[in-house]
Amino acid sequence: MLTPTPVTPWVLQTPQDVARLLDAVDVRWWLSGGVALDHWLGRKIQERGNTDVSTTSADVARLVDLLPERFSAWVAVDEVLTPWNEVPEGVDVQPVSIHDDQAGTWVLRVNVEDGIQRAWLYRRDPRLQLPWERAVLDVGGIPTGAPEVQLVWKALRPRPQDDVDKDAVLPALSEEARAWWERSILSVHPHSTWSIHLRSPFAPAKASWNRPRRNA
Repeated sequence: MLTPTPVTPWVLQTPQDVARLLDAVDVRWWLSGGVALDHWLGRKIQERGNTDVSTTSADVARLVDLLPERFSAWVAVDEVLTPWNEVPEGVDVQPVSIHDDQAGTWVLRVNVEDGIQRAWLYRRDPRLQLPWERAVLDVGGIPTGAPEVQLVWKALRPRPQDDVDKDAVLPALSEEARAWWERSILSVHPHSTWSIHLRSPFAPAKASWNRPRRNA
């Protein structure tokens, strides 16, 4: 087996591929990032560089242990790719990259998030919470991170590709989901470039987009 490197190619996985790979993994996991937005929306918004899933810090070790034998897990420790079983205790395993040792390609990136039995917690600010049934949706039988949650993750320092995702997803959100997202980024990411567009001089916490325009 060749030791993977950061330039080892990625082979993107469909949501169905991910579900088959993790079929025997009896811990909480869900599609996240851009692939979650694509799957929820029912179409590919843009090309993706990798396939993301998430699990909790309490479940990540078991998820890795239950992967089929042909797959190995790696973590960047001080910018050096390190096999999962050689990662020193106390190191933040974020994210975990999954390698197909037979094909010689990266196939999955596992993001480690926070949660308690009843709710998902935002790792950057645990005051932001959602019940699991709202944070992770069943979309076609595949657990999928709620789109408003994925957009909160993207709101800290939005890149051009994040703007593309936001513009595609926001119009499709329910009023409840969009309102939660607006409140959330104003609370936890008030300096985000996205937060600026949610404010007005007369209603600082009121969104300015996707609102009916009044005739002059």
